[in-house]
Amino acid sequence: MEETVIRIRMSCHDAHYGGNLVDGARMLSLFGDVATELLIKHDGDEGLFRAYESVEFLAPVYAGDYIEAVGHIVETGNTSRKMTFEARKVIMQKPEINESAAEFLEKPVVVCRAVGTCVVPKNKQRKK
Repeated sequence: MEETVIRIRMSCHDAHYGGNLVDGARMLSLFGDVATELLIKHDGDEGLFRAYESVEFLAPVYAGDYIEAVGHIVETGNTSRKMTFEARKVIMQKPEINESAAEFLEKPVVVCRAVGTCVVPKNKQRKK
């Protein structure tokens, strides 16, 4: 099973709501980047995201949090690639301590899960 992992810090630019809450759509953007890398590894082409079957937002994400997004190809069709995704908070800010305090979480917090399908047209698949 192919896997891709990316880790990124959520910035103030990612915060969309009061209290520096990050928009859930930012997690989907990360999943899009993970999907692209998986398709490049698998097919040698970026492909296209076709649809999400399911998306679950499970915990809040704030500016300053570090999110690790993981994806796997779980099913391969002629041109379709079914994938599962999970976003985990691995570092969180601790503003109640001070403005620069942060904590590495021993047990990451799952903030979002999704299942989606991407396609790579046959004429663009370079790997078999």
